[in-house]
Amino acid sequence: MEMMTMNSSKINSLAREVLDIEANSILRLKNNIGEEFDKAIDILYNCKGRVIVTGMGKSGLIGRKIAATLTSTGTPAYFLHPAESTHGDSGIITRNDVVIAISNSGETQELLNLLPLIKRFGVTMIGMTGKMNSTLAHSSDVTLDISVEREACPLNKAPTASTTATLAMGDALAVCLLEKRGFSEEDFLIFHPSGALGKGFTYKVADLMLTDAEKLPLAKENTSFSDVIKLISEKKLGMAMIVNDDGILTGVLTDGDIRRALIKYQNISSLTARDVMSVNPKYISSKDYGASALNLMEKFSITALAVLDENKKPIGVIHIHDLLKAGVA
Repeated sequence: MEMMTMNSSKINSLAREVLDIEANSILRLKNNIGEEFDKAIDILYNCKGRVIVTGMGKSGLIGRKIAATLTSTGTPAYFLHPAESTHGDSGIITRNDVVIAISNSGETQELLNLLPLIKRFGVTMIGMTGKMNSTLAHSSDVTLDISVEREACPLNKAPTASTTATLAMGDALAVCLLEKRGFSEEDFLIFHPSGALGKGFTYKVADLMLTDAEKLPLAKENTSFSDVIKLISEKKLGMAMIVNDDGILTGVLTDGDIRRALIKYQNISSLTARDVMSVNPKYISSKDYGASALNLMEKFSITALAVLDENKKPIGVIHIHDLLKAGVA
């Protein structure tokens, strides 16, 4: 076979042509956004189960990415290989799920083999195809048109522009669902704990806690209630850690404890920390993740936690403000 050589100028020209074709294939999709797209968003938004994305070959690779994007933005999704589905994997589909089936031709046999199962269980199906008169299009409850004028491949054979268009349509679905769900930056961090945006989740309590002995609100059980109030005001953490003579944490005294004591007792001059503190206080280890500390604070509506060593002696305090500043949200 004769080898064809291309100089740099021709290569660059072809590369630009490929990018033009693929860019135009995406722009053409704007004309396909309308009633069917709105129906697809409503179906996905109201899905009580998971979104099952399926497709063969290059469509399958794009389907995996669409499923991953949906999952990371608040719509639980799973990729199902249509060829494997005939060997038992189709059991993952339930009546509460929604299927997104991808086939540019709309006639991919492995995909069509799934149709009897989907219809048997009455599962709603969204078809993504470039042929609106295909079997897949006619079998779908909603059909999204992902057709392109031509592939970027000079032979007009290799899936190039069509897969780009499919990917873009999948992104449009995911972003619109994200907005409809009110998916926030905090939600995104939770779904991306090891990414740059979610790096705060990797912090340990030891990285964020206050350890300066002079700033820690520590008091003995026999310290007067009045002195503990002064201590809490000075340290500005909204709490004091109360320890026994061995230095072991036995309670905490918070702003809430102060208010309750003032309501309960007419004369506070004889009260000690032991009389008004909350016993069995919540605490955390310096080895735990900051996310665990935040979970405790949210669960018990508190803003600061005592950090204890293995002997239950206070070694620090972690405050919710420190967690939020670090991006643990």
